Amino acid sequence: MKKLLFFAFILCLSTVDLSAQQFKVITSVESIVPNGLGRSRIISANEEKDYKEYTSTQTEEDNTRNKSKRGDIRVKGFDETKLLNFYNIGGIRFQNIAANDAIITSKINAMVKEGWELAFVTSAVESEAGKGDGKGIFITRYIFKKK
Repeated sequence: MKKLLFFAFILCLSTVDLSAQQFKVITSVESIVPNGLGRSRIISANEEKDYKEYTSTQTEEDNTRNKSKRGDIRVKGFDETKLLNFYNIGGIRFQNIAANDAIITSKINAMVKEGWELAFVTSAVESEAGKGDGKGIFITRYIFKKK
C-alpha cells in the first residue's frame, strides 16, 4: 500500500509544472539617418526592474502625479552590441544590413543556447518623414521566454 501511495504521489508531482516562465526583451535599434551619422546597437538589460515601483493608479478622487525619478528607473547595467548604420555617405549600404543580420542572428542563437525561446518579434520605424527629414530609427524588440 505504501508503494502504491508513493507511486501515486510521484505521478501527481510529475504532472505539475512547478516552474514559472521568465521573459527577456532584447532590442535592436538601427539608424536610418543619412550619411552614416546615426548610432545602431543591440541593447540587453542586465538588471531587473519591478514595474510596480514606478506605477501609480489614477482615480477621480486621487490623481496625484507619478513622482518616480528618471534616475531610479534607468538601468545602468546593460550590454550594448554595436551594429552598422543602414546608410553611409553613398546611400543605403546592403553590406551593413547583412552584417547586422549576422550579428543579430548570433545574439538570437546565443540566447537559444542559454535555454531561451524566441516567442515574439515586433518592430517599428520612427521618422519625421517631412521635408528634409534627417532623423530616423528602425527598432525591433525580440521577446524571449524560458521555463
